[in-house]
Amino acid sequence: MSVSVSPTTATARLLPGKPVAEKILTEVAEQVAALRAAGVTPALATVLVGDDDASAGYIRIKQRQAAELGFASPHVHLPASASQQDLHRVLADFNADAGVHGVLVQHPIPGHLDYDRALDVLDPDKDVDGMHPVNMGRLALGLPGPLPCTPAGIEALLAYHGVPVSGREVVILGRGATLGRPLAMLLAQKRPTANAAVTVVHTGVADWPRYTRRAEVLVAAAGVPGIVRPEHVRPGAVVVGGGVRYEGRRLLPDVDESCAEVAGAITPRVGGVGPTTVAMLFRNAVRAAQRAVGQG
Repeated sequence: MSVSVSPTTATARLLPGKPVAEKILTEVAEQVAALRAAGVTPALATVLVGDDDASAGYIRIKQRQAAELGFASPHVHLPASASQQDLHRVLADFNADAGVHGVLVQHPIPGHLDYDRALDVLDPDKDVDGMHPVNMGRLALGLPGPLPCTPAGIEALLAYHGVPVSGREVVILGRGATLGRPLAMLLAQKRPTANAAVTVVHTGVADWPRYTRRAEVLVAAAGVPGIVRPEHVRPGAVVVGGGVRYEGRRLLPDVDESCAEVAGAITPRVGGVGPTTVAMLFRNAVRAAQRAVGQG
């Protein structure tokens, strides 16, 4: 059932990410099983630098998910004192290992290290985050390759919940390299679940609410807690909260919860885009394995 975009005074319909993620991960598990039946065990390698508790926790979650799906999950934990060259050597080893199909460097890394330089070292075809410059170029040109996980997750979420995007006005508040910019490229592509008229606006524009108030689909991607309030939303619009910050372990979303009083449909504060991001990481990983053995 599609979500219409029309004025409403009712509480918005929620667009949870969990069922979307479950659908994607079911497909991934089937693909992993097919690869293993053919004698190939997909492997998603992880790299953790330092001893940040939250980052270590995220790695454990991803390793558990990898095991449930049937992936091998080799892991390297470097000390916080590791040099840029130490990190590059680990990535070069994973690049050279034909048994490793995808690599994830847990972000953030210690401040004395350069994440972008490390990303440049990684084989683009093993980049499960979809953030390597080569993969961003592939996205811009509409070529096959790993997609940035959060933008791809948002497209999948909208499609799963029947939100019409093709031919409609999508406004993205935020121009960051991990979400706003790649999402704009993704949703503008000619595809039934995309093909939108996309506007990217940001907090450097003094009258940015003028743009968000006309959006049929509004994606908040600014990383500024509570920046989107009811007066910034067109009545009946679909609102997706993509941007977040953390205060310790407390999640602070861009979209104020009161926007549900104006929107026609909205992602929940917790369990919206996040689960789809993780699911897309594993979709990128299994597709990398398929390409490596000539199935993709």
